[in-house]
Amino acid sequence: MEENSEDIKTLKKEFRILEMKVLVLIAIPLPFFSFVYLSISQGSTFDLPAVPVFLNLVLLLLVITLLVGQLLRFNGKVQGIRNSNLDLIHRVRLLGKATMERFWVLLLVGFLASLGLLLYENPGFTIAYAITLVFVSLGKPTPDRIIQQLKLNSGDREKVQQINRRDP
Repeated sequence: MEENSEDIKTLKKEFRILEMKVLVLIAIPLPFFSFVYLSISQGSTFDLPAVPVFLNLVLLLLVITLLVGQLLRFNGKVQGIRNSNLDLIHRVRLLGKATMERFWVLLLVGFLASLGLLLYENPGFTIAYAITLVFVSLGKPTPDRIIQQLKLNSGDREKVQQINRRDP
């Protein structure tokens, strides 16, 4: 029983740190995109140097590639973690690392979409940012998502579910 209590305490600590880091990565690009989007929507123009038009397509393709790549890479890592013979805490740590990697890519995509919208006023960048927000919403770690992603057995599932329970 003491080992379970320590495992749960460790899981709670690891999860809270992961959750905080993810929330910071979610919040950073949002004001930049919002500023650019609202400015362009109101007809504001920025005195920016001329940028080659072909980079519009290159940047949009890069954003799309990063969105697809982060999904494929994350799912591959989750599959590897799920198939490993590691204990629960190590699997959750590895899942946390994969999640952080994913959110760093989504942060980059958020900034690239903002830049693309600023430079080219291409609505494709707005759509790309909206898709990024979907990945952010669906990818934010929760105990239920950890259980589902790692396909935990009932004992491990109970430990992970206790992450959200308040300590007495």
